[in-house]
Amino acid sequence: MRVTSEFWVAAYTRRCFAEGAFAGVRRKGAQEAGAIFIIVDRLDTTFDFYGPAPQSFFDQEKPQDREFECLLEKATREDIEAKIQREERMDPDFWVVEIEDKEARCFLSLPKEPGPNDLFSGF
Repeated sequence: MRVTSEFWVAAYTRRCFAEGAFAGVRRKGAQEAGAIFIIVDRLDTTFDFYGPAPQSFFDQEKPQDREFECLLEKATREDIEAKIQREERMDPDFWVVEIEDKEARCFLSLPKEPGPNDLFSGF
């Protein structure tokens, strides 16, 4: 059973602090199952933006842990805000966690997208 969004965000922010990064909840969403988005401030005026990975990233069944994908890399604050505004129009029950880390670490589980060599791995 997957943990609630509220519990996951609390554990995630604690992990960020334990790793030496600063993390804060910028927006609280639905406690049980709100989507979670992560902004990583690289502290060089650029940002990375992560969101839930689409179902197509998973082989057979959805994993128990939350999976994310990088939606924007080394983007401007304006690009990030535009993505958040679009999400708000579609589903207002989402979370936003913001991290400050010079090393641009996200501390997330990122699935590997299948590459051209993976298409024939079963033969």
